[in-house]
Amino acid sequence: DDLIDTGFDIFNLANNHTLDMGEAGMLNSLSYWSTKNVITIGMNSSFQERDTIKTYEKNGITYAILSYTTVTNGLRVPTGKEYYLNTYDSERVANDIAKVRDKVDIVMVSMHYGTEYTHTPTLEQTEIANYLASLDVDIVIGHHPHVIQPITYIDDTLVIYSLGNFLS
Repeated sequence: DDLIDTGFDIFNLANNHTLDMGEAGMLNSLSYWSTKNVITIGMNSSFQERDTIKTYEKNGITYAILSYTTVTNGLRVPTGKEYYLNTYDSERVANDIAKVRDKVDIVMVSMHYGTEYTHTPTLEQTEIANYLASLDVDIVIGHHPHVIQPITYIDDTLVIYSLGNFLS
């Protein structure tokens, strides 16, 4: 609530702790966030919600923001309820981006990836960033390492490998 009061209005829920409290924790999280007037990404209450890519507008600029995690601390979503958490899958990511690329000015992808406390992006991070750039993503926003990592361009894609612990 304090983050909302501060002015944050987009919250990524896909991370390595999403599954920590099992299905009950995911349902509680979805319930909580459904009462807030904010955009949440990375968790869904149904396959239909997961497969519907929402678009938004701010100051005359249309955008979509997608979210995925490569890290789940070895935990898995309940069978048949894979919609709860957007885990990274290159084919699904390509399909999601294709659904929205021609409908918006900007496509952003929030990626929970990398190795904690490493200041240099891992091979996995650079491969994913290059792949997202090849799909014409405009901005990649990375997090998980808990430290700042480089900000660069891959062609026209702005890649922020890791924001560090900006808030957490």
